Amino acid sequence: MLFREPETAALEALLFVAKNPLTAELLGEILELDCSQIEELLYELRAKYADKSCGLTLLEINGGYKLGTKPEAARYIEILYKQPVQALSNAALEVLSIIAYKQPVTRGEVDFIRGVQSDRALATLVEKGLVKDAGRKDGPGRPILYATTEQFLVHFGLRSLDDLPNLEVGPNMDDEAACGVELKE
Repeated sequence: MLFREPETAALEALLFVAKNPLTAELLGEILELDCSQIEELLYELRAKYADKSCGLTLLEINGGYKLGTKPEAARYIEILYKQPVQALSNAALEVLSIIAYKQPVTRGEVDFIRGVQSDRALATLVEKGLVKDAGRKDGPGRPILYATTEQFLVHFGLRSLDDLPNLEVGPNMDDEAACGVELKE
């Protein structure tokens, strides 16, 4: 595509202002370009942002795209907003891991896997926007089902849940030992 500076600038502006990731199809509609042209422009932007002197990066999340900052710039952004990032507690990380791999899952199921109550950790994850209410489970009491959010994907630099590391069972481990879960009969 010859003379694509206006299209590249418009694409970059859309990705910058978008609250949520934008699909190639939607970008094509807005810019009146076909998907192959959008993919070319996205490829060029990705290459442009790969330069170490650039603080931005092109994020691909659930088949959509948006601009984000590189992790190396996080400490400067924290200074600007004077809100240092608070690390997640071990309990919150455990709960988040269970939800990421088992979603949608109820609090009771998370509690069963962990062997302790998860109320506080779950509330923290919801407050931080990493976990959301994903509906209700059919059954007694109709408990809330929890799932991860797009913010979870952004926070951990994942394109989709398929990018989560595989939980492999070692040669001398059974399923229970691999998960750290003791199933009671």
